[in-house]
Amino acid sequence: MGFVNYEQEGYVGVITINRPKALNALNSEVLKDLEAVIDAVDIDTTRCLILTGAGEKSFVAGADIGEMSSLTKAEGEAFGKIGNDVFRKLETLPVPVIAAINGFALGGGCEIAMSCDIRLAAENAIFGQPEVGLGITPGFGGTQRLARIVGVGKAKEIIYTAFNIKADEALRIGLVNAVYPQEELMAKAQKMAAKIASNAPIAVRNCKKAINDGLQVDMDAAIVIEEKLFGDCFETEDQKAGMGNFLAPRDKKVKVVPFQNK
Repeated sequence: MGFVNYEQEGYVGVITINRPKALNALNSEVLKDLEAVIDAVDIDTTRCLILTGAGEKSFVAGADIGEMSSLTKAEGEAFGKIGNDVFRKLETLPVPVIAAINGFALGGGCEIAMSCDIRLAAENAIFGQPEVGLGITPGFGGTQRLARIVGVGKAKEIIYTAFNIKADEALRIGLVNAVYPQEELMAKAQKMAAKIASNAPIAVRNCKKAINDGLQVDMDAAIVIEEKLFGDCFETEDQKAGMGNFLAPRDKKVKVVPFQNK
């Protein structure tokens, strides 16, 4: 679909931002295509997603500066809302999303990566929030998610200085989960996605919701969120299958439980 491709194999879907000549920069059309792809994901047949960029140079190099350069104050705020709404859809999808970061992840690219649950980077990945060097602030959630992921002090340093950081530094500060050679990145992402997809989908989704929702409230309220989602798993076919296999005699156990998402 336009600048965003979608492929699915088994329970794992792959979203590819496909604008390599512009280093996969985000403009209004890309964001519109991305939202359409996200909206079309079949949650009943999808247990994990991988988000990546086309080519070997760039994941997403940022928002399209050519488009942004002439925006008015009101138009700038509206453009920020478009990006935030799409990224929030990605962040709140019931199924986990793995970012496979294959190169530049600057500005909006860093921000969309942070909207994913897990970030895996190629060795050539470069991260940064360069906006203050362009006379603007991060506008697609960078000031909020970066501080939550790497801590307030480090986030302020990255944003205020507009310095880029390499993949090994991103790993050190906890911005990414792992770093791999470029040629291994997608295979590693696929392997992780397959492992996630092999687990009970209702339980995985409830874990995602418990973590995301719990981080927005105090501990007492967060524990209640967890209790409800924990209880929600019981009496499902997945819970019966998983616990039944655990309690089965050794010769009756199966290596992979056929979870049914119900």
